[in-house]
Amino acid sequence: MIALPLSPADADRQSLRQRLLAERDVHAGSAVAPDAAAALAQALLDTLMTLEPECLGLYSAMRREFNVAAALHADPRFAKTGLALPYARRTPRALSFRRWQPGRPTVADECGIASSDGAEVEPDVVVIPCVGFTAGRHRLGFGGGYYDRWLAAHPGVTSVGVAGSFAEIDEVVFAARPHDIALTIIVTERGAR
Repeated sequence: MIALPLSPADADRQSLRQRLLAERDVHAGSAVAPDAAAALAQALLDTLMTLEPECLGLYSAMRREFNVAAALHADPRFAKTGLALPYARRTPRALSFRRWQPGRPTVADECGIASSDGAEVEPDVVVIPCVGFTAGRHRLGFGGGYYDRWLAAHPGVTSVGVAGSFAEIDEVVFAARPHDIALTIIVTERGAR
């Protein structure tokens, strides 16, 4: 397959994504990382408690993303909450969520990301990792558009973005496009907004 040249706007997003991932790597190796992760976990758990999800969509952490599943698993308040993991399909690009129980073996989705072999479900609250985010709660992810398409098809879902505060980007640098869906809430180690 021949790769098509990137448009200037796509190239800018790719460059921004690479810079933010490099910053995440530096942050993860820093002395402040453990305290920041603990503060992020607490802020996220507090936020989720106020939302009282019946079915909570999570993600499988990769590339030094915050491990939301581990934080929830350690908190007994979520023992009765239904959990789900995303399952991504390559062709056509689509995302669904599958019921998941912590500790159960997972399967890899078509993108090679850990998922579940449980029944398909529709979470009422979804936690979404952010490579970057804006004050307007627009998210920069890995560029596949999976979450934007899923959120567009499920407008009533509460979406909670998770990132380190260092990943906030100016809206001039990352201008939202028509297909970019703003998240309901962004949670960092500094709290929810």
